[in-house]
Amino acid sequence: MWESILLPAIEETLIMTFFSTLFAIIIGFIPAIIMIITAPDGLKPNKVIYSILDGIINILRSLPFIILMVVLVPFTRTIVGTTIGIKGAIVPLTISAAPFVSRVIESALREVDKGVIEAAKSFGASNTQIIFKVMLKEAMPSIILGITLTIISIVGYSAMAGAIGGGGLGSAAINYGYNRFDNQIMFYTVVVLIVFVQVLQSLGNYIYKKQVK
Repeated sequence: MWESILLPAIEETLIMTFFSTLFAIIIGFIPAIIMIITAPDGLKPNKVIYSILDGIINILRSLPFIILMVVLVPFTRTIVGTTIGIKGAIVPLTISAAPFVSRVIESALREVDKGVIEAAKSFGASNTQIIFKVMLKEAMPSIILGITLTIISIVGYSAMAGAIGGGGLGSAAINYGYNRFDNQIMFYTVVVLIVFVQVLQSLGNYIYKKQVK
């Protein structure tokens, strides 16, 4: 059971989680920085750009993952050539997580003490230097905690993706546990997911404490 079902499912879940998180951070980072710059109290306020990005992020965050995955079927097929398996799940997982990452980074950057920013300006720092050398450095502990929550959410979403052909632990639980009435597989799947979450949260807390020090 472990070698034929659970171990491959765990590997698939890890792959989906890793690449979805990586792509979500890359994609989510860009609008977060733009929104910090163009916010009403930002370095270069621009109401139009800020409102557009803010609206797009709110719309994407308001869609439940299952619905988003179905809506993105044509887009996913265009990008990776399939809508099932690991590849088919990574695209909607990324798009679902990216807006959350943007909000996490934006919120963390907003919490940076305005006095620190003003001090950097008084020393002649450019906007780029203020963002990347001052704000991001100060906000890193909060960003790490937010990213940790994002990864945990992606693990949960990947399990949901398995219900409609996404692979991973969700697929194993549905196909072998639920459909075949195998309570043992269901039990082990739940245990593995709980362990995943606990390990991720503990790792995130550890890195956070290191950054705070």
